[in-house]
Amino acid sequence: MNRKSKLLIMKIVSLFSVIRGYNIPIIILAQYLSAIFILAPEKKPLYVILDIYLLLIVIATALTIASGYIINSFYDSKKDLINRPNKSTLDRLVSQKTKLSVYFTLNFAVAFLAIFISWRAFLYFSVYIFLIWFYSHKVKKFVVIGNLMATLMAILPFFALLLYYKNFYEVIICHATFLFLLILIREMIKDLENIKGDLANDYKTIPILYGELTSKKIITLLTILTIIPVFLLIEKFEIGNMDLYFYSCLLILLLFLLKLWKSDTKEHYLLLHNVLKFLIVSGVFCIILINPSIVVYFWHKIVSLF
Repeated sequence: MNRKSKLLIMKIVSLFSVIRGYNIPIIILAQYLSAIFILAPEKKPLYVILDIYLLLIVIATALTIASGYIINSFYDSKKDLINRPNKSTLDRLVSQKTKLSVYFTLNFAVAFLAIFISWRAFLYFSVYIFLIWFYSHKVKKFVVIGNLMATLMAILPFFALLLYYKNFYEVIICHATFLFLLILIREMIKDLENIKGDLANDYKTIPILYGELTSKKIITLLTILTIIPVFLLIEKFEIGNMDLYFYSCLLILLLFLLKLWKSDTKEHYLLLHNVLKFLIVSGVFCIILINPSIVVYFWHKIVSLF
């Protein structure tokens, strides 16, 4: 393999790192599982999977999120040199000019796909793209508002599905509330984890303005609040065997709080961040526990083909 080929591969790997390509498949899976098991349970799963408009929404969402990671990396390049030196070194193999070119290309592709869906979809994704840029350029440096908007950006992909299916049942609100709280807690843990880089780049975060103790108190309160949607989901709604996931979450979050109050280093906060990431990702796969018979049905169909 010659030098040019190696450089090209490294740049592709770098771009993959910038757009966090490892996260996007999880988001795609989350959208499809949410559509099948939560948002449109009355429809046949195969009908949902083969829905061309749903496919376009999922692709447009994935491209929007990828472009969002790019613009976020563009504005955070100096901060990441301090907070994530290894990742930043890899990401910088792709020039800022190339990042912007890919960013605009992805956004034009999203607009093109959205037009095929509907004018409402075009408006939705246009607003979504603008909000991501506005957050990355301005809002993320402000205390509280930055955390709340980052959390909103993370759950907006599921609003596209809500608008498509026109489904606003109470059970969906409870699922969304639980997810919102988990992501908001994760955002606040990231602030504790990234204090050095945030301070050097004049980011106004709760740990910087009010101290780590105040930040831990707020995180504790938010963690306790997760009990409310969990209780409602388990006691009031039919969620099948997914109640096992929520019981496990409560136990892990209790251990999370015990560790939080003993944490005082970047490594400790990184561990807590990864615990929350595990809960969010595992929650995606545990959606199938709502009705495992659907998975069994598809498995038998696949096996019968061979």
